[in-house]
Amino acid sequence: MRDGKAFGQASVAVRAVDIEEWSAGLDWLHERIAGRFDRAEVRARSRRYLAALLSQVQRKNSWQLAEYVKEKTPDGMQRLLYHAKWDADLVRDDLRSYVVEHLDDGKPVLVVDETGFVKKGAKSVGVKRQYSGTAGRIENCQIGVFLAYASSKGRAFIDRKLYLPREWAEDRERRQEAGIPDEVEFRTKPELAQGMLEGAFVAGVQASWVTGDEVYGGDRRLRVLLEGRRQPFVLAVRSNEMVGVGSKLGPWQVSVAEVASGIAAQDWRRLSAGDGAKGPRVYDWVWVRLGRPPDPGWDHWLLVRRSLSDPTDLAYYVAFGPGETGLEELVRVAGMRWMIEEAIELAKGDAGLDEYEVRHWHSWYRHITLSLLAHAFLVATRLKAQGEKGEPQANERSNH
Repeated sequence: MRDGKAFGQASVAVRAVDIEEWSAGLDWLHERIAGRFDRAEVRARSRRYLAALLSQVQRKNSWQLAEYVKEKTPDGMQRLLYHAKWDADLVRDDLRSYVVEHLDDGKPVLVVDETGFVKKGAKSVGVKRQYSGTAGRIENCQIGVFLAYASSKGRAFIDRKLYLPREWAEDRERRQEAGIPDEVEFRTKPELAQGMLEGAFVAGVQASWVTGDEVYGGDRRLRVLLEGRRQPFVLAVRSNEMVGVGSKLGPWQVSVAEVASGIAAQDWRRLSAGDGAKGPRVYDWVWVRLGRPPDPGWDHWLLVRRSLSDPTDLAYYVAFGPGETGLEELVRVAGMRWMIEEAIELAKGDAGLDEYEVRHWHSWYRHITLSLLAHAFLVATRLKAQGEKGEPQANERSNH
């Protein structure tokens, strides 16, 4: 089977690359993970699964993926996800090294984000009625927490965790039906993020910054972990987050909204936080040094973003980093989180991230891992195509 018809929405990204070269590139990527599969049949099917994820198949479930690779039934694809012997975490390790190898620009940012997978019924592992930022409302869905690697070269994902609600974690019958391992316990989303970050650091991943939204920025334990590692971060927080500011009587705890209310009009600066779908994301920004205990060479700041169209619309971030850090750098990092939201949508649209029909714990991780690997291949292929044509990357264009 040739891969010449592969790539749906993603075809634009690789038109500059000869199909033969693309197929060879996918073969080379697959060789990196082939040793994770003990049986030749499973190894071959994992290669076909990746190719099918990158195809123009409208809905990338087992039936349609099998049809694309000319298998008469979905049984083989389902065995790959449910019963075949292979460890998705080991493939995740290969994914991580592949992404770092291709996207490291010397100042990458690790981004924590989550997305919802809307599901019917109550059998899919971790599903419940819960808030989904993807839908913008409470939905019957699963929530996946993701760790992304972002640089001027592109954005791709290096880890993933399924959020298991407490009622699932404490229900023995549902756990057994969904194949949830005994060692898996309830973990909050920030705890899942912390585990992924620690895993990346142990694996040798170097990052200039870590960023994430209020769910993660509001968790003090996560911030303490990063501070203890001297790992710079820019994390969003809610308006009622308490921070320490300096006063004649020493550090004083106030909400970030109170700090922002005392900022002088002339202190705001208009800056772009990177390009969005409609052009540069321009806001007014200000930063305030926080009154934290002295730590030679390091500082803590409150970063505030203000909408141009509605001056009452404010967003807040707490930041930690080298004392010489400038405001422009903090703004750049804060803008990286939006780019990851776009990357999640591309992974869904181009690599079938959300089009699975599996109910079990291990099968969820298997599909998601292979989908993220397919997405990373698209990002690397796009990067190669742009490099051959001498085109600047998106982030480079936004800085001019």
